[in-house]
Amino acid sequence: MKNAAKSGAPLASTPRSRAGSQNSYAVCQQIVWDLVSISNHLEEMRRCWARLFGISGPQWLILMAISELDQGAGVSVVEVSGKVHAVPTFVTKNTKILERMGFLRRVGSPTDARVVLMSLSDEARKKLTEMSERWDALHEFMFSDFDASAWRDVKLKLELLKKRSKIATQRINEDL
Repeated sequence: MKNAAKSGAPLASTPRSRAGSQNSYAVCQQIVWDLVSISNHLEEMRRCWARLFGISGPQWLILMAISELDQGAGVSVVEVSGKVHAVPTFVTKNTKILERMGFLRRVGSPTDARVVLMSLSDEARKKLTEMSERWDALHEFMFSDFDASAWRDVKLKLELLKKRSKIATQRINEDL
């Protein structure tokens, strides 16, 4: 691949990391694999929660994004698309399905007729409340070993990795 360093070539194709040692490289590689594993486990959990609603994993993710983003006035397709990293047409299609199933309300924006604002239905809120005890127990199990300071550090590091992985992806795409 031309300009491998510029393109963000995968770590596996680089004999040594920028940190300069094989040991650092091995640790970086293990972190990448751990992130892949965590992502896969989170995806499976998402599918499990979704099955309780009778919906797909991506539809569950959309519901969770709306739940988190909505501050009372509804949330736009563009906001949800950004949160779940999906194209707006995918979000629109799935929110229409979720609305037909009774999990969402979709209304036109009072300030911009082009915008649809979405919020969870009372039925969805009720089902989420019924699940909250199980949800809280699982979160406590998964995250109990971190205090507030550790979480801030993890959050900052992950934000940095997220930003750099986005740039690396753009660089790879430029070379294709």
